[in-house]
Amino acid sequence: MFARIGHLTVRRRRLVLALTVLFVLGAGAAGSALFGRLGDGGLTDPGAESSRAAAFVAAAGVPAPELVLLVEAGAGVDDPGVAAAGRALTAAIQAEPGVTTALSYWSAGGGPALRSTDGRSALVVVDLPEEAAERVADTYAGRHGPLTVRVGGAYAIDTAIGEQLERDLIRAEAIAVPATLLLLLLVFRGLVAAALPLAVAAVAVAGALLALAGVARLTDVSVYSINLMTGLGFGLAIDYSLFILTRFREELAAGRETGEAVVRTVATAGRSVAFSALTVAVSLSALLVFPLSFLRSFAYAGAAVVLAAAAASLLTLPALLAVLGPRVGRARRTGNLWGRLARAVMRRPVPVAVGTIAVLLALASPFLRVDPGLPSYRSLPASSEARQVAELLDGRFAGDRTGEFAIVLPGVRDGAAVAAFAERVRGVGGVAEVTVRAAAAGAWLSVVPSVVPRSPDGERLVRDIRALGAPFGYAVGGDAAALVDAKAAIAGRLPLALSVIALTTAVLLFAAFGSVLVPVKAILLNLLSLTATFGAMVWIFQEGHLSGLLGFTATGQLDVTMPILMFCVAFGLSMDYEVFLLSRIKEEYDRTGDNTHAVATGLARTGGLVTAAALLLAISFAAFGASGMSFLKLMGIGLALAVLMDATVIRGLLVPAFMRLAGDANWWAPGGLRALPARMGLRAGAGE
Repeated sequence: MFARIGHLTVRRRRLVLALTVLFVLGAGAAGSALFGRLGDGGLTDPGAESSRAAAFVAAAGVPAPELVLLVEAGAGVDDPGVAAAGRALTAAIQAEPGVTTALSYWSAGGGPALRSTDGRSALVVVDLPEEAAERVADTYAGRHGPLTVRVGGAYAIDTAIGEQLERDLIRAEAIAVPATLLLLLLVFRGLVAAALPLAVAAVAVAGALLALAGVARLTDVSVYSINLMTGLGFGLAIDYSLFILTRFREELAAGRETGEAVVRTVATAGRSVAFSALTVAVSLSALLVFPLSFLRSFAYAGAAVVLAAAAASLLTLPALLAVLGPRVGRARRTGNLWGRLARAVMRRPVPVAVGTIAVLLALASPFLRVDPGLPSYRSLPASSEARQVAELLDGRFAGDRTGEFAIVLPGVRDGAAVAAFAERVRGVGGVAEVTVRAAAAGAWLSVVPSVVPRSPDGERLVRDIRALGAPFGYAVGGDAAALVDAKAAIAGRLPLALSVIALTTAVLLFAAFGSVLVPVKAILLNLLSLTATFGAMVWIFQEGHLSGLLGFTATGQLDVTMPILMFCVAFGLSMDYEVFLLSRIKEEYDRTGDNTHAVATGLARTGGLVTAAALLLAISFAAFGASGMSFLKLMGIGLALAVLMDATVIRGLLVPAFMRLAGDANWWAPGGLRALPARMGLRAGAGE
């Protein structure tokens, strides 16, 4: 099968390259429409109670308070001159086109909750459509006589996050691109060879953009998925190009002419790339089982860019090699470092395995203390104006107006019953203010909390309200309720996602190697490696041990979506390296029948390649460690650590130790299944 693909790319190399150029241009142009359809939400379960409450309020025509203006006055908000200026400011905002309501401390019915505890600041809460928020914010931010107005609320936080992400992407590229290009020159040893992964990356990203543009017409796609798509696309382009180019150079060094070398390369390294890409894509596709569009977006983006990178590596790259021939450089001698390490490990496999596992379990232990949460304004850097205003609202006011949420009572119109229920809600710890409101579909309560919504206290408040009970049905909305519901949705679907990953990975690895033990060993070792990574992330990002060095604020929680996302990405990438290593080990085992020799030789031939590929990919991820957003910093550093740990500790120590202990049983399969992959043309050598 793969040999036939190789023959095709050699015979039709110029046609393949011409079609590739047309595809990149067309896909890039069509995919550019994607950026106008991306969203920045997707952290809620659309079928959850909090989502039903949000739909009720939206149907009632009540806009969320997009703006919360913090008004500061040195003379105090009760000073007659300040009060007059405050009333004038509120009236001016109320008169702005698009503004539904503008309620302030100085308005009739404003209430003490809009006055700070020190009496030096007050709030103006503005309900208006999103499209009017920028104009009103720009108009009223700054000095107004004795008043200083600072902008907060949902609009300010969303705007700050969008601007920060844009700066972060530019910063990540500024860090990753020069470092990666320098390493490409060192690893590929030549300008021509170093340019090959850039061509593969162009095809991968263009293809993924085209696929996402189509998906975005049908469902929500998160803007954050673009960061993963570009980093993963570039990293895998380097990985796949490195493995295919190295094998091509080996075939040329063995005396084969260019066309024959390309065919042999696609039949061996190309086959490994195909299985590797399938395992990565399957791992990412497991995110589709979760109802949160944020996670599903990463499945769309990740699977698309992985499959596009594999297609470019199997078609475009061999065609380029057929044209360039020996100009891509010569093969260098394989160093003995990794071979010597493998032999040393296999002389004492039990102590090495036990010691390594003990260290990994120690690293994993903080994960037992994980406390999942969702990103909040504290994910922004401390210098952000939106974050500073939000912190002032938390610290100076009895209630958190930015966290105001609804309790909806569909179909309930009994005023006395609603009032009695509202009084019970007022008695719940963490509630600062409750206002009864009416709508065509029933009544609802507007609740101002005195705790941070996306926090353990906010979650406790939601659970306490839901536990009140009532003679009628009700639903709790807001950020805290969305967090509770998101955690429940993820926990409920997690076993299914893990089962999908484990089962499909086992099937793919069996198809690749015809072994029962190899998939089991690979899955267990990868789980061990990833658990150690998650433990380190809890220790750093949840508990804040390196917060000063890395420049973030620890919140005591870990973004609930990040471990899931990191698991799917890192698990797929670890299988990426597993396939490349095992392919060379199996090839040598089939040739010699000596398991110990095959393991040492396979590691000697791929250890340097896997490490170089992991280092290049880790740079792409680690660049996001410079992000001002703490959850992107978590993702970047976490994935970089996971990739490097897998490529070194797992591949260098545990894989040779376990394969030495298993011996020839590594390649055992029941008689009826043993020959199945070869009959299907999937085993190495089949059909060549």
